Amino acid sequence: MKLKYEQLHEYQLFCIDFILKHPVAGIFLDMGCGKSIITLTALWLLALDYFSISKILVIAPKRVAEDTWSREFGKWEHLYGLKISKVLGSKKQREEALRYKANIYIINRENVVWLVENYHWDFDTVVIDELSSFKSNKAQRFKALKKMRPKVQRIIGLTGTPTPNGLLDLWPQMNLLDMGERLGRFIGGYREQFFLPDKRNREIIYSYKPKQGAEEKIYKLISDICISMKAVDYLDMPECIFNRVEVFMDEKEKELYSQLERDMVLTIGEDELDAVNAAALSNKLLQMANGAVYDENKKVIHIHNRKLDALEDLIEAANGKPILIAYWFKHDRDRIKARFNAKDIDSTKDITDWNEGKILVALIHPASAGHGLNLQEGGSTIVWFGLTWSLELYQQLNARLWRQGQKHTVVIQHIITSGTVDEDVMNALERKDVGQAALINAVRARIGGTFNESRNDV
Repeated sequence: MKLKYEQLHEYQLFCIDFILKHPVAGIFLDMGCGKSIITLTALWLLALDYFSISKILVIAPKRVAEDTWSREFGKWEHLYGLKISKVLGSKKQREEALRYKANIYIINRENVVWLVENYHWDFDTVVIDELSSFKSNKAQRFKALKKMRPKVQRIIGLTGTPTPNGLLDLWPQMNLLDMGERLGRFIGGYREQFFLPDKRNREIIYSYKPKQGAEEKIYKLISDICISMKAVDYLDMPECIFNRVEVFMDEKEKELYSQLERDMVLTIGEDELDAVNAAALSNKLLQMANGAVYDENKKVIHIHNRKLDALEDLIEAANGKPILIAYWFKHDRDRIKARFNAKDIDSTKDITDWNEGKILVALIHPASAGHGLNLQEGGSTIVWFGLTWSLELYQQLNARLWRQGQKHTVVIQHIITSGTVDEDVMNALERKDVGQAALINAVRARIGGTFNESRNDV
């Protein structure tokens, strides 16, 4: 059964009207608020009712481009008449998709540079699904799209997390929307106006912090073209329960961990681990907490099975209820698959099988499946086998199940190895204090066993 226009929520109708009235629109809606259907409805009206636009480019994460937009398109009766072409796959397939006569062309963000360099730009409207993936002004995709921005009449930026690592992330996103009208044409000017140096080592500045009152000023500057809403304020969201499942290493395993933590180097038999800086140390400590670690030659060194044992207990306790397992390192995935009958969520078919209840234990990587995928029909339990410092990826993956349409209480389990960097990451995620600075602060105190104030270059 297809859904009708009348079944949209009132706040969704408000957002549609906002897009219609604003050629530049930032739709900063929380996960599960229906950014795709809001945008598709507005595009239908603009293209087939008002006739004010003709050729639309949607830029999205790869799997969202492959699955979510076409799936959403097929669910709604009132979108009849719009034609979609997916500019995906091989070079030949992308070229054929661009020749096909359609209203909306959907491309994954990795191919934006290719599109700009190889195609005569004739898109009058651009939608950037997950605008925060354009948060780096140094990225080639940002530079390519910025070059084409003056040719675009209408632009819509969609995201639930516009500032995942701080307000500096906002400038590139807003620059693509309004070409520098509100936050300035150059990031240096934006930084000078609203920020102060934070972490530094003499002349080298590692991070910036907002000046007093800067956040309010920035939000006021962009408020005329941006809408921000949280799902809990507008949707009947299911209950969400967050749990920690603590595991403990034995004395031998703890000693291996502590030695690497203390000395930044560790020898295990003929294998040697060496962490050159705080980021590398955090990475290796997280791996050891999970139960295995790569050496310098990418060989997997086994440390313990504590998390695998805990995962087995969680799967058994689920008693046939589907579980979505989030992993971070490839060796974690390999060890999980070697022990359990787990299926990767990789393709559109995998997503369909999960939502139809055909997969009981699923594996998913936050970086490849965090944005846009609707998985709430297939289950309501997430197990974080390994954690990430990225608040954005953490929140986005949780929102695959905790979103509108979920019929059950969502349970999010975190398997935490006691006395390890797992605890630092979990605490940072709960405080929403994440990113490079939090990582360095958490790990720096461990190097050499004591906090060393002079080692700001770590």
